Amino acid sequence: MSRRCERCVLFVAALSLCVAAAAAASRRFPTLEHLKSRADDKTQGAAVAELLRRLLGTRSAEFVVVVDGSLSDDSLDVCELRSTKNNKIVATGNTGVSVASGIYNYLKYFCNCHVSWSGDQVALPRPLPRLSGVLRINTQHRFRYYQNVCTASYSSVWWDWPRWEREIDWMALNGINLPLAFTGQEALWQEVYRALGLNQSEIEEFFAGPAFLAWNRMGNLFEFGGPLPQSWHVNQLTLQFNILERMRSFGMIPVLPAFSGNIPRGILRLHPEANVTRLGPWAHFNCSYSCSYILDPRDPLFLRIGSLYLSQVIKQFGTNHIYNTDTFNEMVPPSSDPAYLSAVSRSVFASMTAVDPQAIWLMQGWLFFSAASFWKPAQIQALLHGVPLGRMIVLDLFAETEAIFSYTESFYGQPFIWCVLQNFGGNSGLFGTVESINSGPFKASHFPNSTMVGVGMSPEGIEQNPVMYELMSELAWRKEPVNLVKWASLYAVRRYGTTRDSLITAWRLLFSSVYNCTVPHYRNHNHSPLVRRPSLRMNTDLWYNPANLFKAWKLLIEASPSLMSEETFRYDLVDVTREVLQVLTTSFYLDITDAFHKQKLPELLISAGVLIYDLLPELDRLLCSDRHFLLGKWLERAQSLAIDEEEAKLYDMNARNQLTLWGPSGEIQDYASKEWGGLMEDYYAQRWGLFVQTLVWCLDSGQPFKQDAFNQAVFQVEKGFIYNGRKYPTKPQGDTYEITRRIFLKYYPQALKTLKRLS
Repeated sequence: MSRRCERCVLFVAALSLCVAAAAAASRRFPTLEHLKSRADDKTQGAAVAELLRRLLGTRSAEFVVVVDGSLSDDSLDVCELRSTKNNKIVATGNTGVSVASGIYNYLKYFCNCHVSWSGDQVALPRPLPRLSGVLRINTQHRFRYYQNVCTASYSSVWWDWPRWEREIDWMALNGINLPLAFTGQEALWQEVYRALGLNQSEIEEFFAGPAFLAWNRMGNLFEFGGPLPQSWHVNQLTLQFNILERMRSFGMIPVLPAFSGNIPRGILRLHPEANVTRLGPWAHFNCSYSCSYILDPRDPLFLRIGSLYLSQVIKQFGTNHIYNTDTFNEMVPPSSDPAYLSAVSRSVFASMTAVDPQAIWLMQGWLFFSAASFWKPAQIQALLHGVPLGRMIVLDLFAETEAIFSYTESFYGQPFIWCVLQNFGGNSGLFGTVESINSGPFKASHFPNSTMVGVGMSPEGIEQNPVMYELMSELAWRKEPVNLVKWASLYAVRRYGTTRDSLITAWRLLFSSVYNCTVPHYRNHNHSPLVRRPSLRMNTDLWYNPANLFKAWKLLIEASPSLMSEETFRYDLVDVTREVLQVLTTSFYLDITDAFHKQKLPELLISAGVLIYDLLPELDRLLCSDRHFLLGKWLERAQSLAIDEEEAKLYDMNARNQLTLWGPSGEIQDYASKEWGGLMEDYYAQRWGLFVQTLVWCLDSGQPFKQDAFNQAVFQVEKGFIYNGRKYPTKPQGDTYEITRRIFLKYYPQALKTLKRLS
């Protein structure tokens, strides 16, 4: 038997799923049975056929797509694939998503193909590999959820329709059937506020800027980065119409927004009698932009506003009867009385059912983790039981690390979705929790009296670490955990389109180290000194042994001459080299601070000189050589949405501020850090240069290093970047192969020397 056939047999065996447990869960929640596709079979089939044309070009004609809703009798998605005599593949599924996902599994495991944010490898064999019988692929998970309320700001804020089209294709291929659809909601809120009697200035002082809308929607801040231009509303509303049409054409169930109680201050002018609480500051912001006004859900005005808004949502966007809103996100409720908390959730839900009697409330479970000292069992149960069982779905948002279901008796009977959060702030950096992800969903589904109804991916930011999302999306169609060593090996083969043993070894090394964080309670914020404001007390810990990273780097470098034409390989070569230089920055930082404490100026100058004048410039050149790591693309997309110079400046400020200061004075500084070409040179390197200058001055003058004084000085550098007006390259510059080879020759010996210190 050939290696390819052997892999196919293993894959077919793994996908022969037992769905008894899932069927039981489905019967337990008949309240969810109406959550289904609105598109007919023909529409869904046509959507998949168009997707294949975009992905495969003329080779798409070799696939026959059939959507037959009667193929599944238990609401669980299924796809059957078979070969025809003329070497075509017929894919039949109960929804467009199931067909797209089934075809992608065939492309992966029979054709060694791969689709990702960082490039595609779709060199199909000719003819297509034959299937010996019927390949039946099905899932035990009713829902496969995607996105986080923050993703709209950290990743998709500047997207146009072609980028959204690409993302929705990716969703379908990866089996997503329950995506968040939050675009354009401010346009509807504006109409509601006008109908309530607010004037335009009161509306404008409420909405945050585009890059900060996620936190405006959650009641964390207002106005900062605004005002929102009217052209923004028009653009986003048009996008949302296209997004919803395309999602639904695949058979997806879009999740639409509902009212949480967050209101403009102007409501108090109109309704001074309203029961409104002004919250305290959020995340180091002062009350100029924070301390939001929250309308008590028990106040009759809440039902009026919530009903007005949801009526507008359904009128403009239609409905699939599922809505997201989050009360008390990263905010402590004014009372811990269980009766109060039950009344709150009951009232929020009533504002939905008043408009849509079939409404289901999808709620993020993040609040139970972020304010764990408040949310004790009695408070959690009270909030959840204010809604009838089965009429709320809770997202266990960070389940790979902090599984809430495990200590809440499966959310006290409410159905939940096991989610992997994976990323905070859209940070760059290799990271993963493969062992936890590989076992977690199966443990959750077998938990005593489990109410799990799906799996999900809820990253704050995307477009990094594509391997983690491919693994997670595939696990939704598995009956048991995968063999991670074998899975990583096959991933390497299809990502690069080659069976080279060295690349397989490289990915096994990465899976056993940087992609396998097992540190309890670890949160994937990039803590590297490289992307943090310099100080003498920085986090230098690693969750893995960098020796395996360095070995994988060497293997990629050695394989690079013959693979530079593959976009996926170039991306990984840049990304792994970037990660190595990030680790080496930590090593140089330790050398610098050690020399400073020992008052050894020559040693400090040597280490700092290498970092400031060689490593960081080389890193910037590396990042500028690949289109996926360009600051200029982010800024260009932002400015492209403007209709005049004033709007362009506003969007540019939003785009730069989010990446850096995250607030007017660095309130959440570096939370959304990115290692991008241009940003490395003009932001991070400038900070490090000032830090070293300050340390040298301290040693020369005999003065102690004062962090507060440095913070004031470096803030001017940071703020200067936001308003420097510089244009950054939007196309790659330089030869990635030559740059990475030069870096390797210079820094691989240094990397080996750092192992003892960093491991």
